[in-house]
Amino acid sequence: MDGLDCTPKQKLKGVVLLLRDEAYQWWFTIKEGTQPDQLTWEFFKTTFQGKYVGASFVDARRIEFLNLTQVDRSVAEYEVEFLRLSRYTRGMVATGYQSCIRFEDGLKDNLRVLIAPQREQDFAALVDKAKIVEEMKRTECQNRKR
Repeated sequence: MDGLDCTPKQKLKGVVLLLRDEAYQWWFTIKEGTQPDQLTWEFFKTTFQGKYVGASFVDARRIEFLNLTQVDRSVAEYEVEFLRLSRYTRGMVATGYQSCIRFEDGLKDNLRVLIAPQREQDFAALVDKAKIVEEMKRTECQNRKR
C-alpha cells in the first residue's frame, strides 16, 4: 500500500477492505478498543506487524536494509530490493531526502561519486539519474573494448 499514490486514510480504508476472517476480526477488536484519532495507517502497519509478522523477522529485514549495497546488481535491481526492505525501517528513512541519502550510500562507488554531490531530494529522480549514469558507464566501457 505504501507504493500507492493514496492518502494514509485511503490506505487504511483499502487495506481493511482486504482483510478476511481472523485478520478482519482482529482489526475489528483493535478498532473497538482504540481512540478514533489513533486509527491511522502507521498505527495499522505497526499493530499488524506486531500481530502477524514476528519481531525477529522485522529485525532481520532492518539489518538487511542497513547493510544493503548495490554490489553486482543493476540500479533497477538495487532499487527493487531497497524498496522491499525499506518498509521494515520505520523512522530510518522517514523522508524522501533520507531515502535518497541511504540509497546513494549503497550505490557502487563509480556511480555514487557522480550522483551524490547533486544531493537529489526526490527518490524517483535520483533513481532515474543513477540509471542514466549506469547506462553511460556501460556504454563507455563497451566503447573502450572496441
